[in-house]
Amino acid sequence: MKVLVIGSSVCDVIINIQRLPQQGEDENIISQSLQIGGCAFNVASMLRYFHIPFDLFSPIGQGIYGEFVKKQLRNESIPIMIETSQNNGCCYCLVDQSGERTFICEHGGEYSYQKEWFEKLDPMNYQYVYICGLEIEEETGSYIINFLEQNPHFQIIFAPSPRINHISKEKMNRLLSLSPILHLNEKEILEYTNKLTIEEAAKELYLQTKNIIIVTLGKKGCYYYDHKHHYFDSQKTQVVDTIGAGDSHIGTIIAMLYQNQPLDKCMKKANDIASQVVSQKGARLK
Repeated sequence: MKVLVIGSSVCDVIINIQRLPQQGEDENIISQSLQIGGCAFNVASMLRYFHIPFDLFSPIGQGIYGEFVKKQLRNESIPIMIETSQNNGCCYCLVDQSGERTFICEHGGEYSYQKEWFEKLDPMNYQYVYICGLEIEEETGSYIINFLEQNPHFQIIFAPSPRINHISKEKMNRLLSLSPILHLNEKEILEYTNKLTIEEAAKELYLQTKNIIIVTLGKKGCYYYDHKHHYFDSQKTQVVDTIGAGDSHIGTIIAMLYQNQPLDKCMKKANDIASQVVSQKGARLK
């Protein structure tokens, strides 16, 4: 059995700056670089780090960014399962001196799934399936949900992303009814539920999913709810940039679950790995 990773692989244009400029201001950059990223690729990269078998079901488009992604995947010996005639977009990652990242994204073919692509997959090859809200938000996100609904044996791991409130209620209700493991950060879960505390928010979502609710808390570690509240501290570290912190966290949890590790151990390991990721440039462990 493999893990199926559904989502985007993109070119990250990483721009290091002192601070985000206000409207109308000028700001000189410190440095700029390109690297392969995207939530799905980052999760797949973490699975590879733990030697977990996976399929990266990620559309790769055309144009300069598509060619960049193709080259990087080939260098990593990761099969390209889908190619699309649309151009690939990219993600501009603005990283300030505190290490916090702000994304400005151009969505291209890497976010648009087609119904017939899922016919290439044998669903019985997979138990765990990762999905990201960025692809679900798109109009073609319904094709992903259809595939999940047709395969109730999947254990879905759903990371809604900071754009959780841009996903239609209809799509969210369909997904939550499939009992996914949810992985959100504190801001996302509070804004989505309109609750004042993560405990209240997690309880509300748990009533809909009947499954674990995981919330990352930045330097405070993480939390999960399964009828009880569980907190886990993170290691203190010097933050260089936070790109891929959430992806590395959930990627580690999926890897540990695949290995039948207890949930508490999964959380502690995910915190350790995320701390390592934010202490270096980029979203991947070297």
